[in-house]
Amino acid sequence: MIVVTGALGFIGSCVVADLARQGLADQIIAVDDWSQSRKLINIKKEHYHASVDRTDLDQWLTDNRQQVSLILHIGARTDTTEPDRELFNRLNLDYSKMVWRHATAAQIRLIYASSAATYGLGEHGYVDSHEVVSKLEPLNEYGWSKQWFDQWVLEQSETPPYWAGMKFFNVYGPNEYHKSRMASVIFHTYHQVQKTGAMKLFRSHKEGIDNGHQSRDFIYIKDLVSIINFLRMHPNVKSGLYNLGTGQARSFLDLAKATFKAMDVAEDISFIDTPADIRDKYQYFTEADMTKLKSQGYDKPFYSLEDGVADYVKEYLSKNLYY
Repeated sequence: MIVVTGALGFIGSCVVADLARQGLADQIIAVDDWSQSRKLINIKKEHYHASVDRTDLDQWLTDNRQQVSLILHIGARTDTTEPDRELFNRLNLDYSKMVWRHATAAQIRLIYASSAATYGLGEHGYVDSHEVVSKLEPLNEYGWSKQWFDQWVLEQSETPPYWAGMKFFNVYGPNEYHKSRMASVIFHTYHQVQKTGAMKLFRSHKEGIDNGHQSRDFIYIKDLVSIINFLRMHPNVKSGLYNLGTGQARSFLDLAKATFKAMDVAEDISFIDTPADIRDKYQYFTEADMTKLKSQGYDKPFYSLEDGVADYVKEYLSKNLYY
């Protein structure tokens, strides 16, 4: 069996759907908070074999872990504006340690979601080297919860037979409809343009960076799913932390322009102040160093920002379709 945590969420539901399309639906145990009715539409019942509430996973694994061949631990509290450290400790750090211990005890392969939020302002670059992990300074409690788990993992002498920690960069695509403020800028651009015919981006508050030229490594969900499949299916990939981005930073202005083009609407872009509650912790540049993953044999080309946005807008957002 394959356990997928966060199965109702943006990335988790896309992973479940992709596994189901590969004929693995009868092996999937979907784990999440099943009381969140707004997210139930993200996956279909025929995409998984059974569901487990996230609060019951510890006991479920105790009873069933000998039947599990792989855990895809995608679920986490991901709100970067949430200040409650105890909440992140419980839902992200301690929960992930529980999953790791089961995977180690039963020798189950484990692939888990870390985050590029661990890199902070990028003072030490965006290289997924284990040697740099202890130096990283995340900018928020979410990033710290991922950082502390990565550090804990690297300190363990007993491990699963294979493990990979995936440092997700800025993922966008279908099934993020429930994420509200935390949804991608593409999602917000599409709906803002649809409503007003225009888009407002955050103004730059950093000398030397023009408005709209704040940059991120945007990765389309289809590329992310492809990489997860690669990590899942190639037994010779070395255990470790891996960046999951494209290796190319692009500006928010590029992103907005691509969205207008995909919508076939004339550009109307203006700028507003970055909200005060995130301004002092705002990343102006991220770019994944993808050398490590490529050295393990991943050679599939990534969607360009323009192609990814066009596919997302035309095939999903405009049709209100799910992955």
